[in-house]
Amino acid sequence: MASQPPQLTFQVDDPGAQDIVPLIDEFEGYLAELYPESERRPGDAASPLHRPNVTFMTARVDGVPVACGAFADHDDYVEVAKMYVIPTVRGLGLGKQLLEALEDQIRRSGGKLIRLESGTAQTEAQELYERAGYRRCGNFGTHRATPHSIFMEKSLA
Repeated sequence: MASQPPQLTFQVDDPGAQDIVPLIDEFEGYLAELYPESERRPGDAASPLHRPNVTFMTARVDGVPVACGAFADHDDYVEVAKMYVIPTVRGLGLGKQLLEALEDQIRRSGGKLIRLESGTAQTEAQELYERAGYRRCGNFGTHRATPHSIFMEKSLA
């Protein structure tokens, strides 16, 4: 009897869902290993994800969340944040597919300009964004420039 191939789905999700909280916690732990505490934002990692202008998405394999990302609509731009792929499925193109799913959702909601902040230690993320057409820009919104921050943007127009 042949087994079924794994089923990959992308969906808008609840960041407070019981099966997603560990994924967000893992992402925050990953960032804690990369950056000094003074460069990280304090507080509950999931709380900014519950704002009305934020859409949270997951990639699931056979129903299990393996990656996440979010975007916040700030009227004149949309900020992509919280992009994370668990280590066991990295290298399979899931980050690229998740970014494309986020961009598709942003297009459907009328977004024209995407901005993001990444960290200097996240070289794989920077390469992903550059291959997807993102270019360096100055800091934006409430983000302050730090030695560990890289700011990027991409026009969808």
